[in-house]
Amino acid sequence: MAEPEEEKLVTTNRKARHDYTILDTYEAGLVLKGTEVKSLRQGKANLTDGYASLKNGEMWLFGMHISPYEQGSYSNVDPVRTRKLLFHKAEIRKLVAKMQQKGLTLVPLKVYFKNNVAKVLIGVAQGKKSYDKRADIAEREVKRDLRRKYAR
Repeated sequence: MAEPEEEKLVTTNRKARHDYTILDTYEAGLVLKGTEVKSLRQGKANLTDGYASLKNGEMWLFGMHISPYEQGSYSNVDPVRTRKLLFHKAEIRKLVAKMQQKGLTLVPLKVYFKNNVAKVLIGVAQGKKSYDKRADIAEREVKRDLRRKYAR
């Protein structure tokens, strides 16, 4: 009998859900160096400027910042280096087809450990216009006001 999957959240990209409409999500493994894993376990990562893209038939994560491990000394690597994403070939083909559609991009949504393996949740996203963001904010405020009104 298989054990339940244990998930430990490291960081989320809250800005992504504000700036983009997430159409679909994919889970990918993340290729890391030893000190990066230790730094991730301490929760020292930032996805704000990150994005995923295809390069030489493989998926890569650009712009994700993992702070250097404090006890790492010479074994630390560049905090914003390009990191390889582990996808199945069929998933890569699906993602490439979706990215070729107008206005779609791949954005990292969260980094977490699943059964002690570093994973990243990648979202197929479409950029929001400023009026879409205003509409989302207005809708959120209406819901908040309704909750306040009926909570009494």
